[in-house]
Order: sequence, then structure tokens, then C-alpha cells
Amino acid sequence: MAEKPEIRFMLLLLMVFCFIGVELISAVTDVADAAALLSLKNHWENLPPSWGSSPDDPCGAQWEGVTCNGSRVAALKLSTINLKGTFDSGDIGALSELRSLDLSYNPDLTGSLSPSIGNLTKLNILILASCGFTGNIPEEIGKLTELTFLALNSNNFSGTIPTTLGSLSKVYWLDLADNQLTGSLPVSTINTPGLDMLLNAKHFHFNKNQLSGSISPKLFNSEMVLIHILLDENQFTGEIPSTLGTVTTLENLRLDRNSLTGPVPSSVNNLTTLSELHLANNRLTGSIPDLSLLNSLIYVDLSNNSFDKSEAPRWFSNLQSLTTLIMENGNLQGSVPELLFSLPQLEQVKLKNNQFNDSLDLGSNISQNLQLIDLENNDISSFKLSSGYTNVLLLSGNPVCNALNGTVYCQPQDQQQQNKSYSTSTASCGSKSCTSNQKLKPICCDCALPYEGTFYFRAPFFRDLSNATVFHELEMSLWNELTLTPCSVSVQNIFFNTDNYLQVQLDLFPPTGEYFNQTEIQRIGYYLSNQTFKPPVDFGPYYFIPSPYAL
Repeated sequence: MAEKPEIRFMLLLLMVFCFIGVELISAVTDVADAAALLSLKNHWENLPPSWGSSPDDPCGAQWEGVTCNGSRVAALKLSTINLKGTFDSGDIGALSELRSLDLSYNPDLTGSLSPSIGNLTKLNILILASCGFTGNIPEEIGKLTELTFLALNSNNFSGTIPTTLGSLSKVYWLDLADNQLTGSLPVSTINTPGLDMLLNAKHFHFNKNQLSGSISPKLFNSEMVLIHILLDENQFTGEIPSTLGTVTTLENLRLDRNSLTGPVPSSVNNLTTLSELHLANNRLTGSIPDLSLLNSLIYVDLSNNSFDKSEAPRWFSNLQSLTTLIMENGNLQGSVPELLFSLPQLEQVKLKNNQFNDSLDLGSNISQNLQLIDLENNDISSFKLSSGYTNVLLLSGNPVCNALNGTVYCQPQDQQQQNKSYSTSTASCGSKSCTSNQKLKPICCDCALPYEGTFYFRAPFFRDLSNATVFHELEMSLWNELTLTPCSVSVQNIFFNTDNYLQVQLDLFPPTGEYFNQTEIQRIGYYLSNQTFKPPVDFGPYYFIPSPYAL
């Protein structure tokens, strides 16, 4: 008996669905994406072992570091795995649905960035920090208009900053620090974009390059929401633009170690949310800047400029949040204001190599946080010391030392008692030791291989490195945010380096067992590279450089 038409139709429909289902099962990964990943596999060394399975189906086989959305590759996270190769080998530009790319902390990933990176137009996150890349930053990055996070810091990029970066209108994190970039900071013209167009940016990190020329007044405007401007250790000349004072969201400003000239614009006093101000080691002239309205100011360094000879400004004694005041070689004269030492948060006063004279009186209401007073090489003839201060006071090179010769106050700083920097203790572990490649986990006292690296905090709010409370907060934030345990975190070898960055050696231990697996290393690396980890606010902006982890 012949089949009814409706039965034949249903059988045909069932066959079609079965065919489609077989196709979906046998080809989960988009063909072009699979081919692109396979090309990377053929050109890069030290990829995860899972990249050897199902070469035509990375999504279905769950290649480590690869995240898919349906059949398309949406994220590639391969930080901290000792990758070797070049960026322009393979066909990474074919991953047209890629949203996140993190290849950070792979120093043997070298060569130049291929212009094909401009094909990844859906990228939201691009992190290539602390690799070995060289050559120019390609202009094609300006095509990645969906980017919100761009980190190219700590490589060997050279050449100028592409004007096309001004097209990245959604970017909030822009870090090009610690490269070999030259030229000026580009601003927009009638025909080209510029950095002044980045109205959503909160972070301008261009420090530790070879940038030069003047800082254009057009670079800053009142529509910006910048909180960090880091331009230290470059070769900038000319005056500080007055338009800087229009960026009233600013919290950290580092212009130190350049060749800036002229007076500090009075508009700086408008930056009422500013916590850190670094203007040291320039060629600034004119009057000492008026900072009297900066009630959030915690740290200020105006050293080694050419300001007019002056008595200490009134704001020295009025800024109640101040923890650190540094103005060495500052042409200061007259008396050191007694009220300065009573500021409640004050930790350090460094005013050596000035012309302070008369008698020094620290007063009777000295801040309990004060650790260091450095007044070496002034013209102080006598001093009155309250019994409430027992920390470091440096007076060598002053006439007062003629009468106090041989006292602790007139000895060099390295001969006076200094507070030791904090270090995570393993004292509870007694004399227990580990094999050469392992270390003791604090508190737990087990032996394990730590994931090691160095934090560089570029503008911390404090200077007392013996303050255990501050570093306990850092330890706690690390084990909480990285989903570890109190036994997993150790910090040590803490100091301020020659860049005036707070340098902290970090050891992270696996919560259980002796080793992290590769997935955990990649996860932790990503949290630190894309700033998912947020340290306590007192530590300010950071970057992290890990050591290779020998699995």
C-alpha cells in the first residue's frame, strides 16, 4: 500500500533534521576558526597538550585557553605558559569573532605585530603585556573600535604612538608603558584622530619610554574622566599645559623625570581629587605651586627643580591627608614650620639640600605615624626635640651638628636605626625546609612550588614599608580575589626601586598539593594581566611580571 503524502513528508523532514544534527556534531568549530588555530599550533611552541586533540574541532575538544561561543572562537587566553614564536606567524587575524586575546607574560613571543590584527574588529580586550614584541605598534589597531582594554606595556615596541589609537572611543585602559616609543603624544587634527578624543579613558600609562616634545594643551579637556596620568621617565619638554587642571577626576599624576620647564600652572590647584603628585626631576621654574585646595593629596614630590627662593608655603602645614612631603634641592629658606609635623597622617618629610635656617622645633604634637625627617644639608643652627619622637631624624650637614657631633642625629642615614620592610612570616614553621625548587607555604608550613613574580605599584599612597596592616590587606585581597587560601600568599623583598615604584616579590602557592596545573596558572595570569585583581586602594595602579612556572 502506498504511503500517505503526509507520512512521506514527515519522514523526509526527520531525515533532514538527522542530517543537520550529524553535521552539527561532526563540525562544532567553524572551519575558518579551526584552521586559524591549527596554523598557530603549527607555528608556536609550548602550547597546552590539549591542542594536540581533534585538530578540526578545538571547541568540541575544549582546547585549553580557547573559549567558544557556539561554533566560533570568542576568547584566546594563553598567558604565562612560556609560548615561543612570533605573532605574525599563523593566521590569528582569521579569528573574526574573537572578543578577548591575552598572550601576556610570554617573553619568548617575539617579532612584530602583524597588521592583520586589525581584522579582529570585535575585540574587546587585547593584552600583550610583558612579551618580547618589537617594531612599531601597527596603525591597524585603530580599527578595533570595540576595545575597552589595551595593554601593550613592557615590550620592546619602538616608533611613534599611532594617531589611530584616538579612534578607540570605548577604551578605558590604555597602557603603552615600558617600551622604546619615541615622538610626541598625538592629538587630533582636522584629518587625523588623537588621544584627546578618548573621553572614556581612565588610564593613560605612557611612562618609561623615550617620548619627547611638548605636551599639547589640546591633549586634555573637561570631558575626560582620567584618573591616572603616568608620563614619568620620558623626555618631554616645554610647559605643563594649563588644560591639565580641567581633568577634575584625576587621582594620580606622574610627570617626574622629564625636562619640563616653566611654572606649574595654577590650574593644578583645581585637581581636588588628586592623591599623588610627582613633579620631581624636571626644570620647572617660578613660584612653588599653590596646592592649598588639594585636600585629598597624600603624596607630593617637587624635588630637583629650579623654583624661586621661598619660605615654606602655607599648604605644607594645612593638608590634613598628607603622608609624604618631599622637596629636596627646592630653594627653601627660613624656618621649617612646626605645624607640619603635627599633620595626623604624616609618615615622611624629606627636605634635605635646602637653605632652612634658624632653630628647628618639632613641637609637642608630633604625628604618631611619622617615621622619617630628613633635613640634611640645610643651615639649621639649633633644634628642640619633643620626647614624643623616637624615629629617624637626619641633621648631618647642618651647623647644629657642630654642637651635636657624635650624636645619632648627625650620623648618615644608613647608620641610624631603620624599620625593616614587612615580609610574610614562616616563623611558625620552625626549622622545616624544602627541596631546592619548593618553598614553605606560610601558616600551613607545607612544601610546594610557588608561582612567582614581581608587583610594581606605580603610585602607592604610603611610604612606611614596615606597616603590617597595609600588607596584610594586600595578602587578604590576593587570596580572596584569586580564590586561594591564607596559606597560598607570601610577599617579601619590599622596597622602592629607582623608578620610585613600590616593588613587591610575590609567591602564590596551590591551595592543595605541591603544584598548580596549567589551567590554574593561566587563570591567575589573566586575573593579574587584565586587572581583574584589584589591590587595596592604597597601593594604586600596578603591573605584574611573573617568572616562568616549571610544570
